[in-house]
Amino acid sequence: MLSAMNKKLIPPGPSGDVQEIALREALEERYLAYALSTIMHRALPDARDGLKPVHRRILYGMRLLRLDPGAAFKKSAKIVGDVMGNFHPHGDQAIYDALVRLAQDFSSRYPLVDGQGNFGNVDGDNAAAYRYTEARLTEAARLLLDGIDEDAVDFRPSYDGVSQEPVVLPAAFPNLLANGAQGIAVGMATSIPPHNIAELCDAALHLIEQPKARTRTLLKFVPGPDFPTGGLVVDPPEAIDEAYTTGRGSFRLRGRWKTEDTGRGTYQVVVTEIPWQVQKMRLVEQIAALINEKKLPLVADMHDESAEDVRLVFEPRSRSVDPALMMESLFKLTELESRVPLNMNVLLRGRIPRVVGLAEALTEWLTHRREVLLRRSRWRLSQIEHRLEVLGGYLVAYLNLDKVIKIIRKEDEPKPVLMTSFRLSDVQADAVLNMRLRNLRRLEEIEIRDEDKRLRAEKKSIEDLLRSEAAQWKTIAGQIRQVRDTFGAKTPLGKRRTGFAQAPAHDEAAIEEALVEREPITVVVSEKGWIRALRGQAADLSGLAFKADDALDRAFFAETTSKILVFASNGRFYTIEAAKLPGGRGHGEPVRLFIELEQQAEIVDVFRYRGGRKLIVASKQGRGFIVAEDECLANTRKGKQVLNARPPDAARAIAPVEGELVAAIGENRKMVVFPVEQVPEMARGRGVRLQRHKDGGLSDIKTFEVEKGLTWTDSAGRVFTLSLKELSDWRGNRADAGRLVPKGFPKNNKFDSASGRQTNGKGAAES
Repeated sequence: MLSAMNKKLIPPGPSGDVQEIALREALEERYLAYALSTIMHRALPDARDGLKPVHRRILYGMRLLRLDPGAAFKKSAKIVGDVMGNFHPHGDQAIYDALVRLAQDFSSRYPLVDGQGNFGNVDGDNAAAYRYTEARLTEAARLLLDGIDEDAVDFRPSYDGVSQEPVVLPAAFPNLLANGAQGIAVGMATSIPPHNIAELCDAALHLIEQPKARTRTLLKFVPGPDFPTGGLVVDPPEAIDEAYTTGRGSFRLRGRWKTEDTGRGTYQVVVTEIPWQVQKMRLVEQIAALINEKKLPLVADMHDESAEDVRLVFEPRSRSVDPALMMESLFKLTELESRVPLNMNVLLRGRIPRVVGLAEALTEWLTHRREVLLRRSRWRLSQIEHRLEVLGGYLVAYLNLDKVIKIIRKEDEPKPVLMTSFRLSDVQADAVLNMRLRNLRRLEEIEIRDEDKRLRAEKKSIEDLLRSEAAQWKTIAGQIRQVRDTFGAKTPLGKRRTGFAQAPAHDEAAIEEALVEREPITVVVSEKGWIRALRGQAADLSGLAFKADDALDRAFFAETTSKILVFASNGRFYTIEAAKLPGGRGHGEPVRLFIELEQQAEIVDVFRYRGGRKLIVASKQGRGFIVAEDECLANTRKGKQVLNARPPDAARAIAPVEGELVAAIGENRKMVVFPVEQVPEMARGRGVRLQRHKDGGLSDIKTFEVEKGLTWTDSAGRVFTLSLKELSDWRGNRADAGRLVPKGFPKNNKFDSASGRQTNGKGAAES
């Protein structure tokens, strides 16, 4: 490359071979080449051995260095240098990072590299430099490479053409699913969690017996992933079934915890396992920050007592705190619960990227194992045939020893003479000429005949194997059983670490409340729709500052754990968490920032959700109904449609149902009083006619008890009350027009006209 840069580049003349290529086509061609290179040679694993090229090259390079499981360790720097120089010219750090990951028992379920030295830890600390660490292959890696020298797989030239590298490994170990894989390619990605090898072997054996078995059947043997760091999968079986069938999904993984009695009725919670790929130190820092910010009110303190094993200790705020509820708050806000994605996007036969299910992934591995068995058998058969040919030449020599010696001593070119005299092949003649004198003894003849007999028997068995597909699958099944016995459930490495459980069914409201420290607040709403929360219950709001042309509209008491309901003119209810409201130091923020309110819609009322109550809602045209307050809670920012009011109609009034009678007043200053029982209860709709209007529409609505009578407040804050007897002129039925309001009623036709309305925990809908 340097020599090319130093050359004087002369552009081609008119007679040169110049081709006109469209820029768009040239870019598309090169981008496609780059994408395919990334997909096939970097990011996606091969379904047969579950390895990317860099991992395959590391393992093969270590085999060339004879770093078998029982061999002595060698410096990682030596391994990295050989792999980079011979197979992978992409930087030493990239190779070493891949090597380190293969050696980490908290990252790989079945490590393929046995590391000696500092290879990192679950806290998130990096491994030491490669000059300080040593490595060798594990038994699992040996199984992946088993038979590679017996023509089990194809080889291709390395990047410089000097050496050869395997296209794929023989893979007697189902590495794709056992250790999983992660990678991001151009326009696609792969994410496969690790699984238990014994369960995979059982599923593969069943698949050999029932080749058309579906994924749902195989899940009886493989219930789910098995992570090296343990934890609990809390997804329902239906979700797991769907994920493995389609090859896409995710797993909800939680840390494992237990309670420890500390005496005198107190306890502490100990987390012994954390989710996979979560750095413990980062998790500890995250939890400590949340405790300091008072976002985990149920947790008093947390300390890390981990040594070789994980041990995170949590102290509850008080002995009355439910440990399950406390842990739910931790799972909701921290990485003690994480989502592990499943995207089984792999290379089929090393060429075709595709998302596969569990059954297809195992089938691809079994098909590869059969191909490896056939190739190794044919290779062994050729070796036997060659050896039998040599042994035949030896036997001829022993039977004619004197004559053979005479020919060798007297002839200048004994090889052709031997071939002619005894009808020997070229291979046999070379074998006789290269035979040592020490082998010319009587015992050697007997050994040759015994070896010939054994080899002929082995040849026959191999030929029978090559002719019978059933015998081939029987042999593969035997190999899989050996792998299962090596990594069985009774071994420390093979024992399942990840369990399955159902997430406890806690009330969502209780969980939300547990995430916020309960404190009294005063919610303030301005006329322009700005909202804020003052700490404590502020009785005097006269000193509050507002923006220009803005003033106090309503204020009510609540708590940081409360839910705030907003009723808008479009008939929708919106829900705001009180804990998310801005503080009272500034002017607050517009309500529209917390909800997705239409531009033309206006706010009708804002009040605190209490639950269990009934509300009466009404539109401008005088139609309405009673709705349960619980039905008004919205789960999204878009709100929940309750009152259907099509323009020009709009939601106009809302009031709690607190008595036997309803009072409705129109813009024409006519009022009617009728029984509440005449208003139906609905969850959603237009409702029924509450008051008939000749002109204008409904202005306000209120319910009241018979004994207390109807009350209203004027603009000066004075309270007026009319008894049932005094209301006799306005008594009627639903849909009546009513009569003009009594003397002293506010000019704005509202039952509560006090400026800056403030009640003890009540908004306008609660007054």
